[in-house]
Amino acid sequence: MSNNGRQRPDWDQYFLEIAQVVAKRSTCVRRQIGAVIVRDRRILTTGYNGAPSGLKHCIEMGCLRDELGIASGTRHEMCRALHSEMNAVIQAAQHGVSTRGATIYSTRQPCSVCARMIINAGIIRVVYTGDYPDDFSMELLREAGIELVRIPADAECAQSDEERVEIADR
Repeated sequence: MSNNGRQRPDWDQYFLEIAQVVAKRSTCVRRQIGAVIVRDRRILTTGYNGAPSGLKHCIEMGCLRDELGIASGTRHEMCRALHSEMNAVIQAAQHGVSTRGATIYSTRQPCSVCARMIINAGIIRVVYTGDYPDDFSMELLREAGIELVRIPADAECAQSDEERVEIADR
């Protein structure tokens, strides 16, 4: 059967592309991050980085981290926004959806705060595109036995499993 010359995305690429669309809802002035939690190839929840519900967003107020010159990957408590992974896990909790055994797709490597939340939420796999300056998060996730898969943002949809494993082992 012909595919008319188009490349059909594999499941990881498909859900990462959805996470990229989710990121467009972000209200952070520094970066737009999206996350999607999936189990059995079904989306459970999504999340993007932004202020808690009902509070003013950084795009309205400005960025405290920028004002104070706080480097990326540090002093997470000095930000009014929740990270996309946090929001996705919180959405699951609010709606009574178990994340045990799920995969989280994120447009960035999770930070160490999100890594701890991912571990306790029972998520077993993290697929992400961009790096984040937080080596400790990767240590935590590896120690917990969580599968880590980094797919470069410009990866081809038809990337083979062998290539993907090579990237995951880096």
